[in-house]
Amino acid sequence: MTRTLAMVIFPGFQLLDAAGPIAAFEIAERYCPGAYALSVLAPGGGQVRSSSGVAFAAEALADGPFDTVVISGGDGTRALPQLAEIVAWLRRTPIRRPASVCSGAYLLAEAGLLDGRRATTHWGRTDDFARRYPKVRLDADRIFIRDGEVWTSAGISAGIDLALAMVEADLGAEIARRVAQQLVVHQRRPGGQSQFSALIDLGGRSGRFSELMDWMRGHLGEPLTVERLAEQAAMSPRNFARAFAAETGTTPAKAVERLRLEAARTAVETSHAPIDRVAEHAGFGDPERMRRAFLRAFGQPPQALRRAARA
Repeated sequence: MTRTLAMVIFPGFQLLDAAGPIAAFEIAERYCPGAYALSVLAPGGGQVRSSSGVAFAAEALADGPFDTVVISGGDGTRALPQLAEIVAWLRRTPIRRPASVCSGAYLLAEAGLLDGRRATTHWGRTDDFARRYPKVRLDADRIFIRDGEVWTSAGISAGIDLALAMVEADLGAEIARRVAQQLVVHQRRPGGQSQFSALIDLGGRSGRFSELMDWMRGHLGEPLTVERLAEQAAMSPRNFARAFAAETGTTPAKAVERLRLEAARTAVETSHAPIDRVAEHAGFGDPERMRRAFLRAFGQPPQALRRAARA
């Protein structure tokens, strides 16, 4: 069965929002010829310039029906009245699986397709999105969300995660894994993974805690209490905890666990170190505690991830 799939763009779209999912579906088509019939659509068609200045050639919005439609995000969504043609098209066009990348969720919401549903968008737009669309059950901390056959994803690179999950739903886990390998994606992130992990890496929205994050990575095997982190940041524990959460969207304790999980997963998948030694070096203390953390974060124990990495 060939699935008709359209990527919808507009002036000022974010290039990777469109190019990332397109590449994933293109590679899936190589492994399963005839799986997807992909087109790029835009109001009026023609050359459509992205926010970077690079243009895509697009066809005019077609009547459908479509199996899957993915709406790109980008700065262009800030001019919603100019995108009324896309919103009207979404309302009248038969689409089995509507989806969005990043702020493309604004267009799905404008069309009423997210009313009463769980959805996500880029962390930087969530406050504004929640005010505009109170009928949407916004979950600002997810990489992507599937609610029935309506899919939404967080910022930019999360569009690749969204597309890989769709490929898996359509063609199976093995094809999705092979697509991820071709894209040289380190791992296919589950939708439930926190998009605020990127903010932790950056040290927060303003980078205020970037030096602290570097220090934490070098001391994962040691106790990293709020008090110790606050001392390192030259702040009182109470002010530090409040400021850290505001900057990164998560608590210091969860940030520490996330850094330990990353370090432990890398060691599990790329080294031959015993699991108990990995747990000790990453700061989990014992293998059972690390196993529970892996199950919460990745849905699999360390041994399963090691076997999968060597398959």
